[in-house]
Amino acid sequence: MTTIYKICEQALWRAAEADGVFLGSIVDERDGFIHFSTAAQVSETAAKHFAKKPDLILVAVDADALGQSLVWEHSRGGDLFPHLYAALPLAAVRWTRALPCGADGRHVFPELEP
Repeated sequence: MTTIYKICEQALWRAAEADGVFLGSIVDERDGFIHFSTAAQVSETAAKHFAKKPDLILVAVDADALGQSLVWEHSRGGDLFPHLYAALPLAAVRWTRALPCGADGRHVFPELEP
């Protein structure tokens, strides 16, 4: 099982839980897909796009449950990143965790699964 990760604001995630589906962030809507990262990519994603931002949630998703709507595409530095061209069904979510900032301003990640 492949696990991919989404970083989002807590309020946005809580709204998704209430609605039963996650449609993505403003950036996701603009780009036409939901951005995800692998375990190896997510800390750099946090540093680049969410630096020192509090009140974040890390969402672990079962990539295999997303079917053909999940496409691996070249992005930052030529790496393959997972992009979801559909709404994220909450049934595919394995877990969520708060993503706090440490004293140095960098986010503190839980143990991640590849």
